[in-house]
Amino acid sequence: MSLTTVCKRWLGRSGVLGGRKLLFLLSLLLLMMAGSCLFFNEFLDIRRDETKHSLRQNSRIIANKTNIFKESVGKPISANSTRESIDASTSHHSTNLRRKQPNIVFILADDYGYHDIGYHGSVIKTPVLDRLAAEGVKLSNYYVQPICTPTRTQLMTGRYQIHTGFQHAVLYPTMPSCLPLDEITIAQKLKEAGYSTHIVGKWHLGFYKKACWPTRRGFDTFFGFLEGSGTYYSHMRGSFYDFRDQEDVAWQYKGQYSTHLFAKRAQEIITKHDKEKPFFLFVSMQAVHIPLEVPESYVRHYAHIKDKKRRTYAGMTTCMDEAVGNITTTLDELDNGGAPEAGGFNWPLRGRKKSLWEGGVRGIGFVHSPLLDTHVRGTENNELIHVSDWFPTLVSGLAGGSLNGTKPLDGYNLWETIRSGAPSARKEILHNIDPFEGHKPPFSDSLYNNLTFTPSIRAAVRVGDWKLLTGPVGAGHWTPPPESGKAMTHSTMKPEQNIWLFNVRDDPNEKSDLSEERQDIVKKLMGRLQDYFSTSVPVLYPDSDSRGNPRRLGVNYWTNWM
Repeated sequence: MSLTTVCKRWLGRSGVLGGRKLLFLLSLLLLMMAGSCLFFNEFLDIRRDETKHSLRQNSRIIANKTNIFKESVGKPISANSTRESIDASTSHHSTNLRRKQPNIVFILADDYGYHDIGYHGSVIKTPVLDRLAAEGVKLSNYYVQPICTPTRTQLMTGRYQIHTGFQHAVLYPTMPSCLPLDEITIAQKLKEAGYSTHIVGKWHLGFYKKACWPTRRGFDTFFGFLEGSGTYYSHMRGSFYDFRDQEDVAWQYKGQYSTHLFAKRAQEIITKHDKEKPFFLFVSMQAVHIPLEVPESYVRHYAHIKDKKRRTYAGMTTCMDEAVGNITTTLDELDNGGAPEAGGFNWPLRGRKKSLWEGGVRGIGFVHSPLLDTHVRGTENNELIHVSDWFPTLVSGLAGGSLNGTKPLDGYNLWETIRSGAPSARKEILHNIDPFEGHKPPFSDSLYNNLTFTPSIRAAVRVGDWKLLTGPVGAGHWTPPPESGKAMTHSTMKPEQNIWLFNVRDDPNEKSDLSEERQDIVKKLMGRLQDYFSTSVPVLYPDSDSRGNPRRLGVNYWTNWM
């Protein structure tokens, strides 16, 4: 039986899982990961035909165009102030959710370009994502991180990477590092709230110790790979195998395409779960990260695309779209933008994966669910939302769980913003501060310079409509997809320039630098970067450990070495 057939049969049921009504959210991330889905069920007696009708109700567009300096710019958020805003935004709703906890499925795709979804005008076919976005609420000011590990740490902890040590880079296979063991994960808090917890797909948060593994960080089950990338059929990273079922090496899946494997396992978890207990399922897709591999049947749709990499990437995207439909959950987020050399494009935004331009940090996201108020369905929400917000939003806003015991959160509970269009408590986003960028290892502690921020440091912050970038922020070209017939527009940055300012509401493609004209805004945002930098922890970027080479361990698969 095909996955599509399984999905159609499952979807043809009442739309209720174990008495919990379906909440379908999809959010595509614009960074190293590029797609995530949330699936919530609540104790509601609504049948599927009624739900489908209500999802098509139209509503007003929620737009927030507040000038940032109508409010004073304060200090970085404290644990107490964060929790006060969380409690204030959901006080009437969270009590009810403690009785009616929804199932949650969060699907995350990898290296998915901002342009590469149908409703952004792409030639790539994404009918599932397009339909869900059209019936739900689009998140037009949704932000993530420009590379993989930092985005995942913020999703898992609700904290900026300057507070977890992942300011500089991703984790590499033989690095003796992982998500700090004293950080509380979203899986741990949901488990504490009564959920069963599952992860399917990519981990990429470290594995040098068994204590770092997902099954030791709050997840009941793990099916997937530990590293940041690998082949789709043979599941190899370099010369060594990387595929696990729980903590066991799963050789039986060698030769099977990962997107299909992950979709099938996700469906099994959903259909076989304990109906008396809510579940959290994190589907962390390998697609559409390099290497470019996909069954030929998906590539045939794109014979008209001449560029081979782009053609294969398009096929991978359509396969992923099908998988999302098969899993039937949708919270879609793009987390670091596509890499043009790997077939992904963020046009018309400036920049790409690894950069702090909008093409590296802005995600496309939407939420599709019968739990949404009818007046927000079919609309866009322009409030600021960041990947760190999912931690308090899911734990407190949806699950009715407690945030006690965590370190100070940088994320906000924005469930009411998403559900009803209420104003967002978030007024600014720190994209990153990386004192190591532009320097060669070994890195000196002097790069912190007593935590004094200077414009030579790679950084970016958005406050209201304004965005300030400093230092070596990454490639700033505008790169259209090859099938468009348009030429790349090269950046005209001066070599010595290290400060840029944009009004990203009026100029989302970052073409008009206002740093000279608006020195007053530059000064205020530089002050915010100094405030944040003063709270940062040292960067976690240890040298590789030769003991992590599987040959040294006498095995032919990646595993822990401590």
